[in-house]
Amino acid sequence: MNAMKKYLAEFIGTFVLVLFACGTACVVGCSAENGTGYLLTALAFGLVIVAMAYSIGNISGCHINPAVSIAMLVNGKLSIKDFIGYVCAQVLGAIAGAAVLMVLVGKESGLGTNALYQGDIWMSILVEVILTFVFVISILGVTSKVENGAVAGIVIGLSLTLVHILGISFTGTSVNPARSLGPALLVGGDALACVWVFIVAPLVGGVLAALVYRFLSSEKK
Repeated sequence: MNAMKKYLAEFIGTFVLVLFACGTACVVGCSAENGTGYLLTALAFGLVIVAMAYSIGNISGCHINPAVSIAMLVNGKLSIKDFIGYVCAQVLGAIAGAAVLMVLVGKESGLGTNALYQGDIWMSILVEVILTFVFVISILGVTSKVENGAVAGIVIGLSLTLVHILGISFTGTSVNPARSLGPALLVGGDALACVWVFIVAPLVGGVLAALVYRFLSSEKK
């Protein structure tokens, strides 16, 4: 597959993720007290993954997340060149998605940006590392067998929904540096000041998931 086509697919996938999933958070709200909006936001993130997995998955693998790409890099399923290309495409797609969302709902909506849990950096890092670990290890597991191809998109989408159901109350759930960076760049202020947490923690969680899964799968063999 031509590299530029893979990068374009990643751009499109991340664009859709930010526009539709972060957009849902802006439109319906994601407060824990507002149960319907909370669940709709969690489902929106999962459903975008399902839609994109079955549309661009055969082109780029549908990472649309640097934390997933770094896990694939660690496990030898992605070259350094493609890792850089994927991450650049994902970030640009997230910025584009956030820009369109800003036109639709305004910067004041927050554009689905993340926030520190009770202002605590270390607690927020812990939450994001755990959430990302669970999400990425589910991806590594379900994509490890070719015969899982038919259901992989559904499993991955449900896994993302799962971590959002828990994580929204804490940090708004990032588990994706690109998804956090795009909106934060346009919103600025506190969202931009703390966005490094939502870049570093998911990457750490992705690397940990890759290392743990590699250990577990090698033991099985």
